[in-house]
Amino acid sequence: MASGFLKRLLPALILSATAMTVQAGESITLASTTSTENSGLFGYILPIFEKATGIQVKVVALGTGQALDVGKRGDADALLVHDRAKEEAFVAEGFGAYRKDVMYNDFVVVGPAADPAGIAAAKSTDDAFGKIADSGNAFASRADRSGTHSAEMRFWKAAGKNPEGQAWYKASGSGMGATLNMAAGVGAYTLSDRGSWANFKNRQDLKILFQGDPTLYNPYGVILINPVKHPHVKKAAAETFINWITSDAGHQAIADYKLHGEQLFFPLKAK
Repeated sequence: MASGFLKRLLPALILSATAMTVQAGESITLASTTSTENSGLFGYILPIFEKATGIQVKVVALGTGQALDVGKRGDADALLVHDRAKEEAFVAEGFGAYRKDVMYNDFVVVGPAADPAGIAAAKSTDDAFGKIADSGNAFASRADRSGTHSAEMRFWKAAGKNPEGQAWYKASGSGMGATLNMAAGVGAYTLSDRGSWANFKNRQDLKILFQGDPTLYNPYGVILINPVKHPHVKKAAAETFINWITSDAGHQAIADYKLHGEQLFFPLKAK
């Protein structure tokens, strides 16, 4: 019994000890993917963190590729993004001190309710993307080097399709909300993270048409910007945030965020 209590208490003690080295009223800059903002997640969990630690988190919401660029320049203290291969390369190249798992959700393919490409009957994600390409129906792409865009390009490649330059392929060059608006406006298919879709109000004729395939798994990681490369990084404050969001308290806050009664993000054990 006592050892179990100490096991639960230890993360809180570590968080408290780290927070003691941080000045009251300090802030950090967190570069993150747009999905954490568009879904409403940050609006829910960051006030909980700020109340617990006194540290304000200033979010720069970008696509994952742009967030990684911000991190390379040292213009953020930490990153929370969702492109595992690029995250691991970022750390391996010395721009990040380390990476930890935080949470996951999944991608969904949305499109016009009439489903002209017939993707609702697709047997896999690759099959769904192949059907869209073969149909010639419009597809709205973020085309912004985000984690969602990277996943989309993997799906086209797996389907044996190259959409670049096709008349039906519409590049928004923008975040998830703007891309969903484009898709709604022109009756296009698009790939969205589930959280952004759940919080999107201008759906018009769009609906989820394909979901649930294992390839649509979408993990998020948190990275400390390397203070050796960028000495101005607020290491203690950033690590207070990292320790919190990967702790039981942070996981509970993530799990507690729901929209229309649906849990949108699921905590991952940090490793």
